[in-house]
Amino acid sequence: MKTTRYIRYSTTGSTAASYGILDGETIQELRGDIFAGAEPTGKTLDLKDVKLLAPCTPVNVAAVGRNYQTHIKAMSQMNDKTIPAAEFPGLFWKPSSCIIGTGEDIVLPPGADNTHYEVELVLVMSKKTKNVTRAQAASHIFGITAGNDVSERNWQKNDLTWFRAKGSDTFGVLGPCIVTGLNYNDLHVESRVNGEVRQEGRTSELVFPIDVVVSYISQFATLYPGDVIYTGTPGNTKAMQPGDVVEVEVEGVGVLRNRIQRAAAAAG
Repeated sequence: MKTTRYIRYSTTGSTAASYGILDGETIQELRGDIFAGAEPTGKTLDLKDVKLLAPCTPVNVAAVGRNYQTHIKAMSQMNDKTIPAAEFPGLFWKPSSCIIGTGEDIVLPPGADNTHYEVELVLVMSKKTKNVTRAQAASHIFGITAGNDVSERNWQKNDLTWFRAKGSDTFGVLGPCIVTGLNYNDLHVESRVNGEVRQEGRTSELVFPIDVVVSYISQFATLYPGDVIYTGTPGNTKAMQPGDVVEVEVEGVGVLRNRIQRAAAAAG
């Protein structure tokens, strides 16, 4: 199946965002919203001349926790307790304000002392999605992108909700592009910190496959074009430190690369 790589970008001296189709190092500029039928303008640009942005601007950012057995095992060991098998996907929501793109800094807020990376395949929805069956799920997925579901483990463990553990500003990394035409049910995912491989897995290992996740979410919440679903992370993770460069990669999508920094102390 033919694949298409959609990017969202800005040009030097402009804050306006545009969509384009990426072919190698060349961008074919599009007019309009890719979820509503954008059309080529006939203009092309070089990739080196633009700034890549998060590839979409979701209203809803859904995420699935504990969706790889390897991660469940690692979390059980970390917390010194057995995590029982789940009957349905464990969901949480991230605020859209946490979304950033490749090349932007992940900023650790005050008190974030145990913040981890999480490589994830991310689904991008194509249309209004409510009460869909497993068989209908694929027709509601526009394409896929890569994600880093940044997670502060101490807050995740001790807070009433995962609001700040998963939803602090810059804790939702997306990109570098949205790709259509890939077999998202069997893709390699990997994270690296300062060039060292930290996580590896395949989406074929998901506890709850993608069609199950989409159908399940849609029974309770309506998703809209451009909304995203983080589908879970494999294996073990470790704390990131200021100055680290974290890369997450999904096969066929590309690499998200972000540097870690700590937030400046509040004045006064």
